[in-house]
Amino acid sequence: MNNPFYSNGKLLITGEYVVLDGALSLAVPTKFGQSLEVQPINEAKIIWESFDEKGAIWFEDAFSFDAVASGFSSSNNDVSKRIVQILNVAKTLNPSFLNSETGLKITTHLTFPKNWGLGTSSTLINNVAHWASVDAFKLLEKTFGGSGYDIACAQHNHAITYQLKSADKGERTIKKVGFNPKFKEQLYFVYLNKKQNSREGIANYKAKKINTAAIISEINAITNQMIDCVSLETFEDLLTQHESIISKIIKQEPVKKRLFNDFSGSIKSLGAWGGDFVLATCRENPGTYFKSKGFEMVVPYEEMVLNG
Repeated sequence: MNNPFYSNGKLLITGEYVVLDGALSLAVPTKFGQSLEVQPINEAKIIWESFDEKGAIWFEDAFSFDAVASGFSSSNNDVSKRIVQILNVAKTLNPSFLNSETGLKITTHLTFPKNWGLGTSSTLINNVAHWASVDAFKLLEKTFGGSGYDIACAQHNHAITYQLKSADKGERTIKKVGFNPKFKEQLYFVYLNKKQNSREGIANYKAKKINTAAIISEINAITNQMIDCVSLETFEDLLTQHESIISKIIKQEPVKKRLFNDFSGSIKSLGAWGGDFVLATCRENPGTYFKSKGFEMVVPYEEMVLNG
């Protein structure tokens, strides 16, 4: 039995959307993630089983090595097609990958509900990249696409800043930062009961063709100030400023105004707007408030963020 590969989940604290255009973004890996284990079997095929956080199988299928080599899956299952695509691209990047004479059983385990939006795809991409000995950022680029901050979180056990210099050339700057707010006991992550499709959000953003130079400068400043912030009040002001800027860009109402207008603290969307988690600030646990609005999952900062 091989030791499993493991990747951290992710949350983008600042820079959603504009990270694609080179904004300096703050991201944190989560205590939740996904593992991938590879075992040899006697059958000449790849058997795949994926388990959720409760230990239940949520996906299973078998693939021929020919299907992986061609990149074509006859299955009607979207997950099956996506796995074949990922393995095919990994083999293209490393032709010696999957040249085994024996078959393989692949087992993946999530430690978070897959609808949470913490990186079911990015943790899989990073695990497969490690298994195949290929560049995870290149594997992401040729499969799901995106900025790559989620891959950086998968690979780091601490808060980072992430900045694309040139996505086409694979140039990015990833730096460890000392983001450990003194007021973290007043920070909470609230799940909006809906998994947001990041690829759709990215496509909609790119279609707007915004002149982002001045906006990126503002977001960069907010990110740097947030990292060094020592007071909750200042942090809340920065969250509100950030929400206002992105709201104008994507022409969507901030989540606080849309869903939580009577909430006393600040609320900021994380990642593509409209789903997944938001960050809320509150002097005392806001679980009762959010549950009264129909949002049951409220996770304190320290229970979510790795080394938070």
